[in-house]
Amino acid sequence: MTRLRRLATLALCTLLTATAGTACADHGDGGGDPSAPVRLLVFGAPEELAAYRTLADAYTRAHPDRTVQLVEAGDRKDLLARLSTSIAGGEPPELFLMNYRFYGQFAVKDAIEPLDDRITASDKIDPADYYPVAMNAFRWRGRQLCLPQNVSSLAVYYNRTLFEKYGVALPQPGWTWNDLLTTATAMTRDAAGGVIRGTESEGAAQRPAVHGVGIEPSIIRLAPFVWSNGGEIVDDPARPTRLTLDGPAAREALKNLVDLRLAYGVVPTDEEVESEDDESRFANGRLAMLLSSRRSTTTFRSITGFEWDVAPLPVYRQPAGILHSDAYCMTRGGRNKQAAWNFLEYAISADGQRIIAATGRTVPSHMAVANSPAFLGPAQPPRSAKVFLDAIPTVRALPTVSTWPEIEDVTSGILENALYRGDRLDDVIRQLDEQTRPLFARAEHPR
Repeated sequence: MTRLRRLATLALCTLLTATAGTACADHGDGGGDPSAPVRLLVFGAPEELAAYRTLADAYTRAHPDRTVQLVEAGDRKDLLARLSTSIAGGEPPELFLMNYRFYGQFAVKDAIEPLDDRITASDKIDPADYYPVAMNAFRWRGRQLCLPQNVSSLAVYYNRTLFEKYGVALPQPGWTWNDLLTTATAMTRDAAGGVIRGTESEGAAQRPAVHGVGIEPSIIRLAPFVWSNGGEIVDDPARPTRLTLDGPAAREALKNLVDLRLAYGVVPTDEEVESEDDESRFANGRLAMLLSSRRSTTTFRSITGFEWDVAPLPVYRQPAGILHSDAYCMTRGGRNKQAAWNFLEYAISADGQRIIAATGRTVPSHMAVANSPAFLGPAQPPRSAKVFLDAIPTVRALPTVSTWPEIEDVTSGILENALYRGDRLDDVIRQLDEQTRPLFARAEHPR
């Protein structure tokens, strides 16, 4: 609601109160005490949660009469469950932080407060200051439902010290999938430092002490390589009805991904991943490369035993990346909407984004902050932070249909079996199609 409209509404309410004794409800700011505590539902690794606490503390220092209470979920599924339960029970948190891939299920239930009027009235937020790809990911049927704090992309984290030890060339911009494979093979080493080639590790007396690369077998890891190879993940990004991994470009990218384990043995086995996840394995010096988003940076900044950096994704035919973006969303049922808006406005402003960027957690969605020393400064790793910014023109968003979280869950299990168990590619593609079509069929769309 613009200032002019708010003044007109106030004048009308004053007139109604004077002539009819009728009080007007507050539908502009959502009511509530602006100084009331704001509950913010988040999840993440301990280092990520510490970053959000830093932001909340800075807000309280700037506004001593205001407080933000972090409601910390254990993981993504816990966050979704808590949010669903609290909304159904009529006691949701005022704000929650969520990836664009998962908010559609709440948007379709009208559980998220649209922010357009507040944005228009704000003297702190100008939509033109933010990367459009992130802003657009949180538009639902013509309304801006959430405001993005970050615009990350997938990158290749690598152990620079380990590369230099073995004399292997560092990943460079423009490198190809074959370059990745060659590099990962050269970096897969036994305890004595010798190269383990192909699937020799299966029969070796000792499994690799260092694996060449770690990659999660999921649709969000596969997608950018399908796009880079000229293929598509779905038949229609705006209103998808099916996966299209049966196309030749998508099929090739999928085969190459599973061959990392099945043909070349450069990624850990499922048993190894269960005993030590890829992020921990990288931090412990037992994984040469890891494909991950910016969120891993907060964890890796605690590494003291070696130097690490980031490189862009390898390329098939053209550069392509996948959007990783989280946003602050306001619940319709929250008690203190004005207090929530006050914090949200601060959190995504230039001042707020500089604070959270300094923790390493985000690639700021605010363009000026992203291109400032707050993000690019060399004081803390990665030294090649600009890799994340260079990727932004190439990033694409996955569909935000209401059933996308279910689609990701179903596809993850099938892709895990493909990578670790060696299921036939034709069977994998058929299962992916058959098990997701019903989910697409009942999906609600953002446009």
